[in-house]
Order: sequence, then C-alpha cells, then structure tokens
Amino acid sequence: QVQLVESGGGLVQPGGSLRLSCAASGSIFSINAMGWYRQAPGKERELVAAINSGGMTNYADSIKGRFTISRDNAKNTVYLQMNSLSPEDTADYSCNANLRSSRFTTWRDYWGRGTQVTVSS
Repeated sequence: QVQLVESGGGLVQPGGSLRLSCAASGSIFSINAMGWYRQAPGKERELVAAINSGGMTNYADSIKGRFTISRDNAKNTVYLQMNSLSPEDTADYSCNANLRSSRFTTWRDYWGRGTQVTVSS
C-alpha cells in the first residue's frame, strides 16, 4: 500500500505565503515524478508544478516566479513553496507521485486526498 499525505494548507491573506508538503509512504521501490495539482470550485484540475527524480521542474504559467517546487528523495517528500498568493490561487491542492512499489511492478500514479488553500482578506 502506498499513501500520499499532504499538509500545510490553510487560510492566508493576499500577498502571503504557504508551504505545502506531501510525504509518500508505504511500499515504495522508486519514485519518478512528483507534482502538485489544484482544483478550484467549478474548474478542472490543473497541473501547478512537477519535479522529476533528477530535479527538473515544470511550472504552470500562472504561478511562475511565485511558486517553487522541491523534493527530498531521502524522505520521499515533495514541497511547494507558494509566495505572493492571490485569491485566484484558492483551490484544493493535491499531490501526485508516479512510482513503483517493487522492481516487478509497473509505474503507477498515486494521489493524496488534498489540502485546501484559501487566499482571502
């Protein structure tokens, strides 16, 4: 079994910062890419940022220069530092990991349950 658990969401004022964390645990042999997605009410889920095992990153245009994704491979954890937050960033943020549970299994996507980020004054 594999679990992804997010933390760090909450209520923040416009212009503020939050740091999200997502820890993967359980039967993990190797992790490829990890990423953050978000879904606002009435909108489709969108990729926010992703990082592969080598540290290469990919960001959505809407958050470039404000958000930074990083990972600690030893802890199977990915982070999202969010600065200069605006009400448009309000959404449920979910963590994704593409991983293998053993050398005999295929790569699969796993998802966390999400953490709510609300930007409001």
